[in-house]
Amino acid sequence: MAKFRINILGCGSATPTPRHNPSSQVIDFRDNLFMIDCGEGAQSMMRRMKLKFARLNHIFISHMHGDHCLGLPGLLSTLALHERTGCVTIHLPADGLEIMRSITDYFCRESPFEIKFNPITGTGGTIFESDSLTVEAFPLYHRVPCYGYIFREKPKPRHLIGDMVRYHQIPLSALHGIKEGNDYITPDGTVIPNCRLTTPADPAMSYAYCSDTTFNPAVAKAVNGVDTIYHEATYDSSFESKAHQRGHSTAAQAATIAAEAHANRLIIGHYSKRYSDVEILLREARDIFPNVIAADEGLQIDLI
Repeated sequence: MAKFRINILGCGSATPTPRHNPSSQVIDFRDNLFMIDCGEGAQSMMRRMKLKFARLNHIFISHMHGDHCLGLPGLLSTLALHERTGCVTIHLPADGLEIMRSITDYFCRESPFEIKFNPITGTGGTIFESDSLTVEAFPLYHRVPCYGYIFREKPKPRHLIGDMVRYHQIPLSALHGIKEGNDYITPDGTVIPNCRLTTPADPAMSYAYCSDTTFNPAVAKAVNGVDTIYHEATYDSSFESKAHQRGHSTAAQAATIAAEAHANRLIIGHYSKRYSDVEILLREARDIFPNVIAADEGLQIDLI
């Protein structure tokens, strides 16, 4: 079972190339799949990467540009052909709600599963929550309304020290509270401190998806403290002016965001079609922030 894995389905920019598909990723969180953006070719990559359609229940669209959403009608049609049941929720900027609803009403009119829409407005905020995960939306700075997404694992329970639990003859009914940090009070009123019964919990992981956006320090503030950040790096610094005009970022700017956000790791992607080799983008980013990975189709990254 994957604990928290990033699957790269596409990391190119607006124009598909023989090397790169348009933007799409799938988060595998404890065998539950969450798709972020759905460019053309996303469903084919899901098959190649053996990601099960039946486990996909939530799709998060960053903005309504074709390279981020035009794979969605085909994916939903395929889910219908697989006789998928239940519900699929599409989270998207509110300005895309009516057009996406019209598309799904036309192409998925006989869908065996329910399609729900969650329009995002304003500054976003928490848009999904389960027992172990939250997803937050936050504004990006592109030519149309655009949102990034932060996936945060909730704090994990502390680890019980088995010998101490047995020594104090702690009943099963008290173990959950102890793992959550409670002390144990014996039948005679003695308090056994939690630190003698447990060891610290494993760290909770977090992941931020930032594409598409021009450079803006507000992005660093929004993702501050996130463990791993994906940030678009469409161009190298020689095209900084063009990046700004088109609402995109350079590799150096992506690295600056990661450094200012105190991240542990940066993934770059959304490469312009002009790059047959992204080494120039990697070098530029690593000059500012050393721990950088270049996204590529089929790449899987575990957050541990």
